Amino acid sequence: MKVVISGYGKMGHIVEEVLREKGIEVALATEDVRAVPPALAAECVCIDFTTPDAFRANYPFIAERFKAAVIGTTGWDDLLDAVCLTFENRRTPMIYTSNFSVGVNAFFAAVVRTCQVLKGIGYVPAIEEIHHIHKLDAPSGTAKTLAGLVEKVLGVRPEITSRREGEVPGTHTVEFRCGCDRLVFTHEAFSRRGFAEGAVLAAQMTEKLEGAHNFLDLIL
Repeated sequence: MKVVISGYGKMGHIVEEVLREKGIEVALATEDVRAVPPALAAECVCIDFTTPDAFRANYPFIAERFKAAVIGTTGWDDLLDAVCLTFENRRTPMIYTSNFSVGVNAFFAAVVRTCQVLKGIGYVPAIEEIHHIHKLDAPSGTAKTLAGLVEKVLGVRPEITSRREGEVPGTHTVEFRCGCDRLVFTHEAFSRRGFAEGAVLAAQMTEKLEGAHNFLDLIL
């Protein structure tokens, strides 16, 4: 497997580090994915950690040119159906999620199971997310995913509180409260490494896939 890293900021550098540790070839790391030669793109998985605007502009190109794609960029939820359809029509494997951390996806599963137990007995859900001051979208994609999972089971859309502080990699808390007690679930990222590890795992998974897939559906 060969990889092109689209977006060579902090996450791009960590993804490159993980790939090299695992002996996976990094063919190119670039800020301009459209500059990747077509012959090279056809051989490579594109791991995208750019910006919402960049991904919105580039996803048709990625679907057309690359062997497969892993999309770690968030902030394009409103285009989800169009993006998935584009990859489906091209039959290009694409894995997306709001958060590639395997720990976060276990967190998602725990929250869903808790909602199933609490359904119909009066618990009120709420979500808080804290990220570094450089994060462009708020609420975070992970918080939106959590809200969607809770709403699907409980039928109530939880309020999301967003905070931006220093260099916090990402902390998400889900609370369920009633008159009797309170349950609190928290996932705290210590670094961006977990996101990169999950993205590389997803890149390896694309070899047996076709079309668009949510990472959570693949690992649970």
